[in-house]
Amino acid sequence: MTATLENDLWVRRFHPAPSSAIRLVALPHAGGSASYLFPVSRALSPAVEVLAIQYPGRQDRRHEPVLDSVAALADGVFGALRPWLDRPVALFGHSMGAVLAYEVGLRLQHRTGRPPLRLFASGRRAPSRVRDERYVHTRDDRGVLAELARLSGSDPRVLGDPELLPMILPAVRGDYKAVETYRADPAHRLDAPITVLTGDADPMTTLDEARDWRHHTTGECDVRVYPGGHFYLNDHAGDVIRLIGTELERLVPAEPAG
Repeated sequence: MTATLENDLWVRRFHPAPSSAIRLVALPHAGGSASYLFPVSRALSPAVEVLAIQYPGRQDRRHEPVLDSVAALADGVFGALRPWLDRPVALFGHSMGAVLAYEVGLRLQHRTGRPPLRLFASGRRAPSRVRDERYVHTRDDRGVLAELARLSGSDPRVLGDPELLPMILPAVRGDYKAVETYRADPAHRLDAPITVLTGDADPMTTLDEARDWRHHTTGECDVRVYPGGHFYLNDHAGDVIRLIGTELERLVPAEPAG
């Protein structure tokens, strides 16, 4: 496998697993980066090779323009994944990453004829469930920071560092704009099963909103609920990773006898 520089920018393969039969494309939350998914890659390797996605506008891509629409992000991810489609892929995304993973899955389905093996949608209500609320991306910097603090997904030291904030706020605001202005096409459904993962005290997703992911697949949809808020997986990473590993193991074809 030889990836181009452009693909290297998008795709981070922290733990190459050349003998794995399946790849998991993992997409981080709004304001997040590929490094957040390093523990997932480490835990699933070598059975599953994880491709963690790095969005423009953060960390080593901080000098690139932020993409503030789900469509643009999904097109970028899909294009970068093309060299990696020699093996079957599943998708995992948290929060904004869940919506983005869904759109990437649709692109795989429509443009290659091969839908993902499974979508793991974490910490996000179904794409069809749109709330009538003030958009975070329209708030001033203090308002955006207040939202990050409310969801407990950012290091408090970063939120209080006046030198770091100018480097992270543009990406956070752009990501929020992308997910808040996203509207799913009701004519499309994913031809792949969906596993929905949610916290029982997540202010961003009710259980009813999580269950409505069933309207976005032609296959099965199961919902797993964990104690915690929007970033429940910080406390239940081991359980979530084991669930993903077990589900993916079932998708790997058995070796022929003899």
